[in-house]
Amino acid sequence: MAWTSEFVVSTAWLAEHLVDPDLAILDGSWHLPPEKRDGAAEFGSGHIPGAQFFDIDRIADASDGLPHMLPTDEMFAATMAEMGIGNDTHVVVYDTKGLFSAPRVWWTLGVMGSNRVSVLNGGLPKWKAEGRPLEAGAVTRRPAKTFAVRRDPARIRDITDVRGLLKSGTAQLVDARPAVRFTGEQPEPRPGLAQGHIPGARNVPFDTLVNADGTLKSEADLRAVMAAAGVDAARPVVASCGSGVTASMVALALTLLGNRDAAVYDGSWAEWGRDPANPVAKGLA
Repeated sequence: MAWTSEFVVSTAWLAEHLVDPDLAILDGSWHLPPEKRDGAAEFGSGHIPGAQFFDIDRIADASDGLPHMLPTDEMFAATMAEMGIGNDTHVVVYDTKGLFSAPRVWWTLGVMGSNRVSVLNGGLPKWKAEGRPLEAGAVTRRPAKTFAVRRDPARIRDITDVRGLLKSGTAQLVDARPAVRFTGEQPEPRPGLAQGHIPGARNVPFDTLVNADGTLKSEADLRAVMAAAGVDAARPVVASCGSGVTASMVALALTLLGNRDAAVYDGSWAEWGRDPANPVAKGLA
C-alpha cells in the first residue's frame, strides 16, 4: 500500500528528490544493546546518497543516566546547525531495519520544532532491494543553517505525567514492547529493571504495525491492530516502550490515523522499571 501523507515518503519519491537543495536525509539507525551493532559504522559502509547519521545515543541528554533522552535545546540547535538543517528544511529519516528507530528521529525533530519531517517507508532494506544507489565513507556537509528550537509539550510526557494518568485516565497508555516483555515473561534487555508493564497499559508491539518487508501497514490494518489491542485510535494516547524508541512507532501510526494527541513517554520502561516504588502489572492487558 502506497501511503500518501506528509509524514511518510516512498523510496521512489526520495529517488526523484535526492538532489533537492532543501531536502536533508538522516540515517536514524539504532539497535538494542544485545544486538551489538554499531549504527554509525554501518552507515559509513553504505548509506543513501547525501544522508547524514543521526546518533540517537549521542544527540541526547544523559544527565539522568537514562538512554537517549531528548537533547537539550542548546545541543539540538547546535546539531541541526552543523547538519545544515533549519526549521523549514524537509527532513527524511530512514533506518536499516525498514521502520524501527527512524520514527524516534521523526518524533524528536517534530517535538523540537521541525516543520516538515517524514520517514522513508521501508527504509534502507527497501531502497537496497530496489537496486537504488548507495555511497560510503565521508559525508559532504550541508551549508550551516539556524534551527530555532520550539518544543511541543503536547507530544512529550514525563514520569510525573504518567503517574497522574494512572489516577485520571485522561489518556490511554500504549506499550510498544514485544508481548513477552509486556507480560513480564521475559527479562528486559537492560539490567536492573522490573519485569511487566505500567498498570492499565495496552500492548501494541511495534512490529505489528509493519509488514514483513518493513513497510507500514495500510490504514485499515493499522486501525485493526489498534482495535484488537483495545486502543481507541481517536482518543489521546501516551506511548511507551523500553526506552522511547519504538514508542515513536505508535505515535507515528496514530498520527497517520489522524490522531494528533499521541504523545511519547520519553523515559519509558528504562525509567519506570528502575524505581521499585512504581506500580507494575504482569500478564496480559
